[in-house]
Amino acid sequence: MKILRHVAVKQILTKKSKDTLIEKFRQQKKQLEKEYDQLYFQLKKLEKAKSNSSLISQYKKEMEKRKEKINITDFQLEQIQILPLGSELKETEIMGMIDVKEGDNWEEIMKEKTIVIKDGIVTEIR
Repeated sequence: MKILRHVAVKQILTKKSKDTLIEKFRQQKKQLEKEYDQLYFQLKKLEKAKSNSSLISQYKKEMEKRKEKINITDFQLEQIQILPLGSELKETEIMGMIDVKEGDNWEEIMKEKTIVIKDGIVTEIR
């Protein structure tokens, strides 16, 4: 019988992957700032047009969400720069299929499975 279960994918931090992550976070921050500026522009337009307050408050909520995401991205950037090379980062979690047969040790099957990658190449399956 085959069963599905979650498998953690971890990345070993190398110079190349660190640079890639830093660039990804910078791009993400840039995009969020762009969205924030666009929302601000639209909000000012609505305020000038004396639009209803529920629409204005909705724009303000969206702006706050973007601001919070920008702060989270800044924090992630700081943390990734501090991390030493060789650290393991949890990248994602995927579904994996496992064969189960009579006589298999259930405890062993249910242990957390992990795939470790380094610069895009699988280096270990635990």
